[in-house]
Amino acid sequence: MPGSGLILAIESSCDETAAAVVERGARTLSSVVASQIATHARYGGVVPELASREHLRAVVPVVRAALAQACVSLGDLDAIAVTSGPGLAGALLVGITYAKALAFANSLPLIAVNHLEGHIHAVLLNERSLPDGNTSADTEPALALVVSGGHTHLYLATPADGNWHYSLIGRTLDDAAGEAFDKVAKLLGLGYPGGPWIDNLALHGNPKAVPFAFSQIKTKLHLAGAAPRTKAAKTAPIADLDPHFLFSFSGIKTAALRYVELHNLRPEAESRREALFTGIDAPARPTIENALAQCEPQTLDLIASFQHAVVGDLLKKTFAAAGSLGVRRILVTGGVAANRELRTRFSAEAGRRNVSVSFPTLALSTDNAAMIAAAAWPRYVAKEFAPASLSANPSLALGH
Repeated sequence: MPGSGLILAIESSCDETAAAVVERGARTLSSVVASQIATHARYGGVVPELASREHLRAVVPVVRAALAQACVSLGDLDAIAVTSGPGLAGALLVGITYAKALAFANSLPLIAVNHLEGHIHAVLLNERSLPDGNTSADTEPALALVVSGGHTHLYLATPADGNWHYSLIGRTLDDAAGEAFDKVAKLLGLGYPGGPWIDNLALHGNPKAVPFAFSQIKTKLHLAGAAPRTKAAKTAPIADLDPHFLFSFSGIKTAALRYVELHNLRPEAESRREALFTGIDAPARPTIENALAQCEPQTLDLIASFQHAVVGDLLKKTFAAAGSLGVRRILVTGGVAANRELRTRFSAEAGRRNVSVSFPTLALSTDNAAMIAAAAWPRYVAKEFAPASLSANPSLALGH
């Protein structure tokens, strides 16, 4: 068994520069995140070139802060881990290049981690760190729903020989759930990222006011051998996946647009955007209270109904997959896992079905480096080290 058990991890797959020191995949000594939300908010989404530049500015001070917060030096580490994909190519390269330099200069092994696996280990890290020491964290198979701004994937995660193995069960064919939240929030004149705005404003609307619905996804003959048409990781062809466990959020996004146009809500949305973010009297940092004052009841009903429908679709297909596979344990992770309605409804459904469901802490739901260090630990024990030729893989797949 290694000496200190300390791994320094670096995460730079999208718009947050993060570093963390974690002991044996279970005890977080430090976790530092430099967010770029302020940089990208004015554009309503992440601008890849700007993200890369911000990573270049932040990566050195963030790593130094993580080491200082953990009260360790580079000489105390057993290894360095880094996200190798999926994500934005330029953003990934910043973290990988710096991690490789640190590893080489300090004669430390380098461990490449899949960002999606990191999200799954965010839940496992939380379970391992519980006071009673959850012994099932690394012994029982689980169905993992990774749901964020860039991903909506279902994996069967199975522990074996001290490591984890993943089988893709389902995924989105187009937009990720978090991306749909962002785009609808932008449509309604709200801020970026859209998830927190929608989550908070939905509390003030009627979730049954607008009858959003998801139709059954059918495999189209001309797409039978094709990969899903998304910007996320490349995975199995559509024909290899059960249509009952596939997601599609482009339709509900379009339905929200049509509702806005049919009910002439666009002028209100433009006025809201001006008042909250660009107007002379706009607050420097708009709050939910500011936004609530700018929303008519009909808009709040639309927001609540949209969120209710998206969460319902995620819930329905996740529990159907768990039932089909005979899995009694569900892990829900990624940025959208911070959504309050999602946590409430998943927990209630798990109780009704006598199935366990676990979430990461709110801090571990969004991109962070502690989850990368946690995922790296089993690979370190197995001596699965990255070669010197490691580079970014923006479309890196997880499992088979």
